[in-house]
Amino acid sequence: MMAITKTGPMGEAKPKPSGRRLELDAVRGLMLVWITLTHLPTGASTYVNQPFGIVSAAEGFIFLSALFTGRIYFRMAEHDGYRATIFKLWSRTLRLYGYHALLLAFAFLVAVPIASRGNRPGLHNLLDFYFYAPKRAVGEAFLLIYRPPLLDILPMYIIFLALTTAALLLSRRFGWKPILCGGFVLYFVAQFGFRSAEHNFMMRFIPTRIPLNEMGSFDLWAWQFLWIVGIWFGVRWAQDRLPLELWAKRAIIPAVMLMLAFFLLRREIAHGLELGAAEFLFDKWHLGIMRLVNFAAAATVLVYCQSVLRPLAIKPLVMMGQSSLQVFCVHLLFCFAGLTLMGNASMLSGWKQLGLLTATFTAMLLTAKLFSKSEAKQERQPEASLPIEAEQTAPAARTAAA
Repeated sequence: MMAITKTGPMGEAKPKPSGRRLELDAVRGLMLVWITLTHLPTGASTYVNQPFGIVSAAEGFIFLSALFTGRIYFRMAEHDGYRATIFKLWSRTLRLYGYHALLLAFAFLVAVPIASRGNRPGLHNLLDFYFYAPKRAVGEAFLLIYRPPLLDILPMYIIFLALTTAALLLSRRFGWKPILCGGFVLYFVAQFGFRSAEHNFMMRFIPTRIPLNEMGSFDLWAWQFLWIVGIWFGVRWAQDRLPLELWAKRAIIPAVMLMLAFFLLRREIAHGLELGAAEFLFDKWHLGIMRLVNFAAAATVLVYCQSVLRPLAIKPLVMMGQSSLQVFCVHLLFCFAGLTLMGNASMLSGWKQLGLLTATFTAMLLTAKLFSKSEAKQERQPEASLPIEAEQTAPAARTAAA
């Protein structure tokens, strides 16, 4: 469906695409299913951990979130002005911080007493820094400094969302080229230990002694580049300047070859192949360059095959994609439940495994049904005055027609 928003130099009406791409929502929902199966302590995690090569669901989830953020808030800025857009961006950031605060409260008030009994090592190891310095852990967790495993993706998302405001304002003044170049420079130095050097430097001036390994598994200096590229893609999409189908058609053959090569390499690594000095090129937490290449190749194949994949945009996946952050938060609660049920075992089995999977996905679907419409509404808001714009451009169109 197309909406007429403005006229061209000769008075002809220019179409502007409207509405969400439901297949992209479905892909984001699929990423959530993938992440959930990876995190839950069930036998399924063995089979879904990087099955398509040297790439995981985290890359897709972060990139698609940035893509939608760039598109939604750029269109909002063009329609409502940058001041209103910044206010909405910060409102959303604070709302997500509220979700994170609730998860932290659950971890410290519910999970910690259970873990302190000593018969659930998996849960205890997840929160081990708390047992070493509880007051410091609580304070710095709410400051997004202490980011224990499983609770580190949402703080990264919150930080990136807060910085998106600066990116949009700077792009308006200087364009995207210096932002993309600056993001790549930070990504490049992150591959050679910048995070560790920055941590050691900051510890001299900031009164905190939290170890680097307790500040989240993800290197924010590296992962910010994927977020910035996603924002840029989203802005170009909003401007109708994103010919992905054309790019994919030109690059499909090398993309398929790369996908096959990475798939075979992943199988060899699973069977004991050691990468040696080249391992940092494939590192997940620092987002090694080969992971970016693998992700780009996979994205190219998906774009090229989108007509085949479009029927897979079923309603449950679409709803989960449209309320991805709330669904993500809910899945974390069941990860804690799984670690509690696991006890001293290395993995759940039998009815516990089946019961956890059933309860988790039921809760995720109910959450999606509750929040999906309100989240999807944000993208449609800038089009609220389209009829007015159409009325304003109609006289010019009629004149040209005459």
